Amino acid sequence: MFGKEVADKYIDLLNNHYIYKNDETSLANYCASITMYPWLIGGTTSIGGNSKAPTNLKSFCGGFVNMVFMVSSMLSGACATPEFLMYMNYFIGLEFGEDYYLHADKVVDLSKKQRTLDKVITDYFEQIVYSINQPTGARNFQAVFWNISYYDKYYFNSLFENFVFPNGSKPDWNSLSWLQKRFMKWFNRERTRSVLTFPVETMALLTGNGDTKDKEYGDFTAEMYTEGHSFFTYISDNADSLSSCCRLRNEIQDNGFSYTLGAGGVSTGSKSVLTINLNRCIQHAARKGQHYLFFLEEVVDLVHKVQLAYNENLKYMYEKGMLPLFNAGYINLGRQYLTIGVNGLVEAAESLGIIINDNPQYTAFVQQILGLVEDYNKKYRTKDVLFNCEMIPAENVGVKHAKWDRRDGYKVSRDCYNSYFYIVEDDSLNVIDKFRLHGKKYIRHLTGGSALHVNLDEHLSKEQYRQLLRVATQEGCNYFTFNIPNTVCNNCGHIDKRKLDECPSCRSRNLDYLTRIIGYMKRISNFSQPRQEEAARRYYASVHQL
Repeated sequence: MFGKEVADKYIDLLNNHYIYKNDETSLANYCASITMYPWLIGGTTSIGGNSKAPTNLKSFCGGFVNMVFMVSSMLSGACATPEFLMYMNYFIGLEFGEDYYLHADKVVDLSKKQRTLDKVITDYFEQIVYSINQPTGARNFQAVFWNISYYDKYYFNSLFENFVFPNGSKPDWNSLSWLQKRFMKWFNRERTRSVLTFPVETMALLTGNGDTKDKEYGDFTAEMYTEGHSFFTYISDNADSLSSCCRLRNEIQDNGFSYTLGAGGVSTGSKSVLTINLNRCIQHAARKGQHYLFFLEEVVDLVHKVQLAYNENLKYMYEKGMLPLFNAGYINLGRQYLTIGVNGLVEAAESLGIIINDNPQYTAFVQQILGLVEDYNKKYRTKDVLFNCEMIPAENVGVKHAKWDRRDGYKVSRDCYNSYFYIVEDDSLNVIDKFRLHGKKYIRHLTGGSALHVNLDEHLSKEQYRQLLRVATQEGCNYFTFNIPNTVCNNCGHIDKRKLDECPSCRSRNLDYLTRIIGYMKRISNFSQPRQEEAARRYYASVHQL
């Protein structure tokens, strides 16, 4: 498509670790936030299954699990189902009435169990969550990377105001709001009974005048954080920055957002991720005696060409009917991004002697580098092809880049390149500093996003979390979570939402901790060895440092 010279240059940059192709061995779409409507009206037959469309709550819950497993087997990364609770709410309403939430304590089970409606609903939660958290052979015996979203009233209306179910009805906000809150409460409590990694949850909130527009959901978000729940929050003062991914409004041309962990609108995601090792590129230019922007521009231009070539292969496969998810309408090819990832940004700045905190030199460096990528995103974008730039999670590649760069004599300050705008072990930065470093000055060109992980050594009060939501709004930090290690007793299995030195149940000190590498929670003992060492170096702020 671009000639042998470009192809040879790509192989050279790849083999010498200036760039990294995520999941290169797979031709599958990387990650996707799917629409489940094709399944709602036709079952899984269009993607090679044999189940029919769900007709009631029971068939919805069982069929949903099967559908997620099938879809995920055709993806390399995460599968997000933002309509999950809305569809479940629809089937609950068909059986028990739209106002079911007003009498959730009513006994509706005629068996000997005499379950209330609330118990019936939470039993279905249990069926779905525990089923999807099981390892599967189609994913190398890992669980499905499953993501869901919750919405405040404003975001919900923006995304689904024109949505119509097959029977002609429209989604009911009041019952859905109850169901969203009920699922969050149930899932938070269930995580004290079992280690449940998925779903990764994102709360989407619309903001205005320095705060969340939906005060009820702003308060509820803070309440869930203070109760120890672990989830992401996405905020925006413009609903189109999220909803445009599925509506393709004009704002998508400047401010689309789609993160590979799963946050975003319906039917969006990433076709392919090609990551630039910024630390190596910038130090290589210095070795050659040239300004780093000249070499980096060559690399940025090339990765866009490679992504376009990948896209042509994808289009060919689509035309031949080899991409069932696209052909069946679960994913829209034109609404998927070609993602330019970046890694090693902090380390690149350090190599130039730039101090890593909120200062004019660091701000200018970040805007210069990410602005260059965004300029090329716009240059190569067409009506059929979308690009975005993302500071990728880099769970594994961050370790690889550090290892390769150290081996080849480049300056490497740590054993893992992280996915933040600050140094994770830096104890001089407070929580507000970190929100600022992930705020509008730094993320303006990251249309694929970056996730701020606020590491704390204990949970905050509801009022403190509520204030930090305002801080995030005012600083323009649009995607974040609070990361407080949970304690797991290896003797009795007790799980506590706090970081403890002794099990409160059996007094054992044989403990493990649950925390996030980046994105999803798992036992630290299950991290790779370099990531365990990185976790031990992380600085966890205390309450008095807010």
